[in-house]
Amino acid sequence: MKKTISALKFCAVCSVIISSFLACDKEFASVDSDVLGEDNTNFQTNKESLPILAYNKKLNALQIDGLTSNLLGVFNDPAFGQTTASIVTQVTPSSYSPNFGDDTVIDSVVMTIPYFSRVIGLDDEGLNEYTIADSLYGNDEAPIKLTVFKNEYFLRDFDPTAPLGEAQYYYSIADGEINVTDNFALNGSSTINFDEHKYTNDTILKIASFLPDPSRIRLDTYDDEGETTGTTYSAPALRVKLDHDFWQSHIIDQEDNDVLTSASAFQNYFRGLYFKAEATSADGHMLMLNLGSSDANIVIYYSYSTTTGTGENETTTTSNSTYTLSFSGKRLNTFINNYNLQTLADGNTTEGDGKLYLKGTEGSMAVVDLFPTDEDLKSFIDNHRVLLENGEYKKDERGNYILQRLINDAQLIVYEDQSINTGGDEDFHKYDRLYAYDVNNNIPLTDYALDPISNTADPFNSIIVHLGQRRENDENGQAKYKIRITEHLNNILLRDSTNTKVGLVLSTNVNSTTNARILNSEGSDVTTVPAASIITPRGTILHGTNTTVPQKMTLEVFFTEPKE
Repeated sequence: MKKTISALKFCAVCSVIISSFLACDKEFASVDSDVLGEDNTNFQTNKESLPILAYNKKLNALQIDGLTSNLLGVFNDPAFGQTTASIVTQVTPSSYSPNFGDDTVIDSVVMTIPYFSRVIGLDDEGLNEYTIADSLYGNDEAPIKLTVFKNEYFLRDFDPTAPLGEAQYYYSIADGEINVTDNFALNGSSTINFDEHKYTNDTILKIASFLPDPSRIRLDTYDDEGETTGTTYSAPALRVKLDHDFWQSHIIDQEDNDVLTSASAFQNYFRGLYFKAEATSADGHMLMLNLGSSDANIVIYYSYSTTTGTGENETTTTSNSTYTLSFSGKRLNTFINNYNLQTLADGNTTEGDGKLYLKGTEGSMAVVDLFPTDEDLKSFIDNHRVLLENGEYKKDERGNYILQRLINDAQLIVYEDQSINTGGDEDFHKYDRLYAYDVNNNIPLTDYALDPISNTADPFNSIIVHLGQRRENDENGQAKYKIRITEHLNNILLRDSTNTKVGLVLSTNVNSTTNARILNSEGSDVTTVPAASIITPRGTILHGTNTTVPQKMTLEVFFTEPKE
């Protein structure tokens, strides 16, 4: 049913465009199915390349709170350099004003953070086998150092310097030249060094050599005698036991204090956790973590005593219970970038750039100006609309412009630079996806909403008509992308929509259209970036427009027009 609806959506778009033309030998009105046929004597198809200009945009001070997922680890991009990603997150109790009972003793404290995984088959026992390779970057055999501290910096919900009720945003400071060991963020008015705001009396977790395990998690339940009563399995996760004493003093022993009575009181008292990743060698790995999952939590398992009756009838029983802390609330992804292999900078907005650098984690993006000059845009419109004797363009009864050329397809052809260093991995860029968006209005292009192929379960195979997947030439291995912007151009021609610049970024999830702010970007040609591009650690290099190589970026338009 879903595929049928999507197909109808695609057909409906085509019919709207076609029905907007008037019937005439030299103008489009009703276009039959055989317009493009070889035997049609009234119309002909043709192709043209339209003027475009593409340049680099260096990204700084990106919003790092409110991301759908978070990166943790160390990733060495062979073409750019090293990125270290750490996480600062609030934790939220499942309930307030708890009654932990008498003689409370913690049995265990377990932290669980699911990985992004998928089932790849069944083992001999019929149980699921998983892979986490889709969300793991770098060398899965290269460990990192992972330390978890109590965060002492208060993460505000509202910005005290902004109009009443405006949310507080946090922004990246990822330049490794500033500091290669500490994790920073900006709150808009000041700089935060989270390494100066960590609780050093106790370390919540320290793993000197951490590697993620893609195995399923086995969970056993026991009776009062310690016998196993049941076994269940869950998907792979970072699942570790934490120290009892820390949680006893910071949570259980605070039962009678106000700090556990409300969300605001708790967030001011217990300001969250700081997950700090560090390299242990020249190599490393980086993981995408699902902290927003309902299964991501810290569970305190404890026992307590209950006494009933008095004197000889007094009875004391021991019961078990749990207290859960989730990772909801403010959550930040900090980055330390050591891009020693490439110099990322703003490009040439007048002549364009020969190479385009796309890199997440506060890296770089490309901006494409489809019609660099007013003359370019006017020429495009004049060649496609019907011009009246009075110098105006002809319209139909609905106010849409009549076209003398019908655009059948418009594609940005984008080639990957074959000289890019992949570290010897032929599949390093195999699953790269480009995402194009309207940088003037900070929204997806019109073609995005009209793409008939949507796959929420598998983003790599979603929106592939508009955002064409990476394809390699079988003969020479040259990789390229086709970004279809047919409806974007038709809107300019038919409805006089404003010509806007197109932003190009890499994205781990093209289904996500949420944007992240750029601090102090007012007046710039780019004020937001797709949030998914920030958590895309792998970068790429593309051919731009200011180059003489055959693989330069082009805008190819296929159209139908009446024969003279």
